Order: sequence, then C-alpha cells, then structure tokens
Amino acid sequence: MTSVPAEAIVTEDLTPHASMVGDVWRRFRRNRIALFGLAIVIVLIVAAIFAPVLTHYDPNAIDTSIMGTPQVPSFVHLFGTDVDGRDYFARMLFGARISLEVGFSAMLIAITFGTFYGAISGYFGGVIDAILMRFVDMMLSFPTFFLILAVEALTNNFSIIVIMLVIGLLSWMSVARLVRGQILSLRERDYISAAKAVGAPDGRIMWRHLLPNALAPVIVAATLAIGNNILTESALSYLGLGVQPPTASWGNSLQKALDPDVLGAPWLTFIPGLLIVLTVMAFNLVGEGLHDAFDPRSTGRPRIGNQ
Repeated sequence: MTSVPAEAIVTEDLTPHASMVGDVWRRFRRNRIALFGLAIVIVLIVAAIFAPVLTHYDPNAIDTSIMGTPQVPSFVHLFGTDVDGRDYFARMLFGARISLEVGFSAMLIAITFGTFYGAISGYFGGVIDAILMRFVDMMLSFPTFFLILAVEALTNNFSIIVIMLVIGLLSWMSVARLVRGQILSLRERDYISAAKAVGAPDGRIMWRHLLPNALAPVIVAATLAIGNNILTESALSYLGLGVQPPTASWGNSLQKALDPDVLGAPWLTFIPGLLIVLTVMAFNLVGEGLHDAFDPRSTGRPRIGNQ
C-alpha cells in the first residue's frame, strides 16, 4: 500500500462562510468615501428626526421686530434669519424632514412598481415583454423632470403626498429595465429549470427564487434614487410647483432667498444650496459604494433617476 505524502492531503475548510450581508458590509466599509457619504446621511436623518429637540424656534414663526431685515448667523440664530424674521436653522432642520420624506417615499413607490413591472416582463417574455417594454420606452422618451412639471401644473395640487406620488410614479422606468435584465439572466439558471420541472407555480418561482436574487442592483438603484428625488423636490419647490410656503423646504427657501430685496444676505442662498448638494452627493456616494460592494468585479456604475 503506497503512502500518500502529507503535502498531498487537502483538508476541508470547515470555517463557515460569512453571510452575504456581512460580505457586502465588509467591502463597503473599506470604501472611505462611501463611509463619508453614509456618515452625512446618518447625520441628516438624525437631525430631521430630532428637529424639535435641536431647536426651540418654530420654523414658521415670524418675528415682526426684525421682519424685513435678515439677521446674520449668530449664537442666537445659528443660520441667521430670513426676510420674514424666521429662524433659518429651524427652517433648514424641518426642511430636511420634507426632503427626506419625499426622497424615501417616492423611492419606495418607484422601486416597488418598477421591480414588479420589470419582473413580470422579464419572466414571461415574448409578447408580454415586448408590449411592456415598448410602454417603458415610450415613457423614457419624455424628459422625466418636464413630465413631472407638466403633471404638477395640470393637477394644481402641491401637497406633499401628491408630490411623492408624482415623482414616484414617473421615475420607475429605469428600475423596471434594470430588474427585467436581471430576471432575463436568472430565469435561465438550472435551479429555475428544476423548480419548473417539479411544477412550482410562476408566483412562487418569481417570489422565492428570482426576486431575492435580483435585489442587489435594486438596493443600489434605490439609494441613488433617493438623492435624485430630493433634487427633484427641491427643483419643484424652487419653481413654485412643490412644497408651498410657509412650510419649510430647501427648495422654496432657496427661491425666497433670490428675491431682489434680500440679495444682500448671501447665507440665505448658500445654506440651502449647500445642504441640497451635500445630501444628493452623500446618497450618490453611498449608492456607488453599495454598487462596488455588491459586485466588486464590475467597474460600471448603474444609472437611475431623472435624466
């Protein structure tokens, strides 16, 4: 009997593999730029949640004693006051609530509708896929932002709920195309063929086997969509088609700051503009970090949102 050299003996690695979530987090936290973006997002969310604790000023309260003369930032008013004598720090905090609420809610609407639309199109294929995708192509042929502007102008309803619905229901098309591509690839896998062979219903195959394996790019798309939604809401409010005064919003604060009567108060323009830029940048950094963490071999960047 010939002996086997010790060097030829291969021992089995019994160390359990980390979960997918653990692997993604480990790769994500190596990306310092993405972590910087995540830190900004966390600070913004915490500030928005605890806005009533962080300031004792009512964001809509007008101080008639200083009305008409914006006060410079000071210990009394950290971000100064606007032309109506309202504390600007309080308005920025409560404006963050509006921006994040619209950003997340519109994202959930777009992701939910787009995911199921794309899954149905990719799974059934054929004529169904052709019809559904032609509708998506038709919707994408219109500039999304101008389509939102048209709907907002026609409805003449600028409540926050309507803004969420309009942005969400007019920005799902890119998600649908992304999910469709994933489903077209996944449905050819052996485990899907095996599930069909044993008679598993289409709903179970889609819900239990396809959608869970297509979630990674959807999560990335969702993160990027939040930043785009916040930018869209700010632009709508700036144009007077979004959140209406006196409700605090970064967009309508920026619009008010460009009034010729207050051009001598640059902080009224700089602060909301900086907050919009930082917020959108932070969500984009997190989205790109998640993209690299989910698929470290890919060098591309998923594109989603209002183009």
